[in-house]
Amino acid sequence: MLNQEVAKVFEQIADLLEIKGEDRFRINSYRKVARSLESLTEDVGELARQGALQKIPGVGKGTAERIEQYLADGRISLHEELLASLPEGLLRLLAIPGLGPKKVGVLYHELQIAGVADLQAAIAAGKVEALPGFGAKSVQKIAEGIEFLARSAGRTPLGIGRMLAAGIREKLEALPGVKRVEMAGSLRRGRETVGDLDLLCEAKDGAAVVEAFTKLPEATGVRASGETKGSILLPNPEGGEMQVDLRVVPGESFGAALQYFTGSKEHNVRLRELAVRKGWKLNEYGLFDGDKLLAGRDEQEIYRRLGLAYIPPELREDRGEIECGGKVPGLLTIEDIRGDLHMHTRASDGLCTVEEMAAAAKARGYEYIAITDHSRSSVIANGLSVDRLHEHVAAVRAAAKRIKGIAVLAGVECDILSDGSLDYPEEVLAELDWVVASVHAAQTQSRDRLTGRTVDAMACPYVHVIGHPSGRLINRREAMDLDWERVFEAAARTRTALEVSGAWQRLDLKDVHVRQAMEAGCWLCVDTDAHAIEQLDQMPLGVQTARRGWATADRVVNAQSLPALRQWLAAG
Repeated sequence: MLNQEVAKVFEQIADLLEIKGEDRFRINSYRKVARSLESLTEDVGELARQGALQKIPGVGKGTAERIEQYLADGRISLHEELLASLPEGLLRLLAIPGLGPKKVGVLYHELQIAGVADLQAAIAAGKVEALPGFGAKSVQKIAEGIEFLARSAGRTPLGIGRMLAAGIREKLEALPGVKRVEMAGSLRRGRETVGDLDLLCEAKDGAAVVEAFTKLPEATGVRASGETKGSILLPNPEGGEMQVDLRVVPGESFGAALQYFTGSKEHNVRLRELAVRKGWKLNEYGLFDGDKLLAGRDEQEIYRRLGLAYIPPELREDRGEIECGGKVPGLLTIEDIRGDLHMHTRASDGLCTVEEMAAAAKARGYEYIAITDHSRSSVIANGLSVDRLHEHVAAVRAAAKRIKGIAVLAGVECDILSDGSLDYPEEVLAELDWVVASVHAAQTQSRDRLTGRTVDAMACPYVHVIGHPSGRLINRREAMDLDWERVFEAAARTRTALEVSGAWQRLDLKDVHVRQAMEAGCWLCVDTDAHAIEQLDQMPLGVQTARRGWATADRVVNAQSLPALRQWLAAG
């Protein structure tokens, strides 16, 4: 968490400098430090104690001193000076999709806009549209971004929620008398964002567990404390606080409580209707025939008694899982994943070497990986020129010969440019084992143009997968306006896989689109887009998202064995 804290401060320094119109080189130097800290696998505090801060990519003497100041005082003087020099509301404007620091600077300097309310008033008065670099279309996007921001308020990305809940669960599991602790709610179902966090605990002395829960050192507040229920507040890395609710239940009711508090509300209504038809009652305490407990210790028995096959938590959204009697296809599991085919190294904007990423993947039981550093147009990500790409591919292949026990494919993440062309000519892509094609720029083009760019990329015989196809960033940037029917048709026709990115900011394709892609006969590829070793651990988020879309292993490229993957590649 410390690395992320410091990274956030450096990113904010860069934003504030850009709003003020400072030197571009200086701005980018702070952004590079922020990116490095975000992906850093070692604790920045430990590196500082070792005097090794300047070994972090982009960190020089001055920025190292600022990191040390934050570690010592919890503040950076430059950051505080910049905050004091600008209205506080400008930072809120940066959260609006379509508004970057440069445009916020124009709004502030030209119209004295200092917050969301000022911006809405200026849009209504037609003042923003008249500014250089804005225009009617841009202003419409900003207005839609304000609405998007309002809709996403109070929801936290799944990856952040899981991290917070896992930390609390680990501490609860260590308490005397606690038999088990499970996540529930939308977190267990794998929804892309969550509200509160729900934890369920089996223990005999509920009051003692709740008391210990409310006294956890990370709790910033206590909302409730009772014999079997407790509620605390935690600092949310995304800002503000997040509520965590704990319920302690006896073993004979644990399954019923887990089912009930997992939800969804719509799914639970359907289950209660089935119970009522049989003259029974279903609640968080169990399934009852009058006063007789029919089931409650485990979820499977509840579903069986109601005449259903066990329904995995990810599918409990009332999207057809009841109509088929719970007889859903065998969903993809984390154990099915044989490799990760989207990751970055120091060659572009990653923090680790090829050997380090391969060793970490091998430790996770993978058969293969693909090294896919950025292409030349991703300047901010240190994208590879054609010459650098050739050198890098040679280095990857040399490393692959040295590394035993895991296959290493030489690949690239190739930008799909604004005119629809690819960042490298086909003869260059033909030399690679694996090509991820992604849209990183000009994401506000028309639906037809954006869709055409993606479809055109799939027509290239050397493109194997479309990376994070919608381009969204959860709670930060809306998905591109794509004609998904055209995208899925082209993907199925060209046998181009569509990525389900496990990166917590993306989860892209999202669950609804995964299901549509499956129904269209598309192939999927579940990846992490890892820029550091620890980010390989995001794979379960991608798998859970794929499961919510009813994805099965037989349609996931990297759930195939290495020989089957090579056969898939040869089939074109």
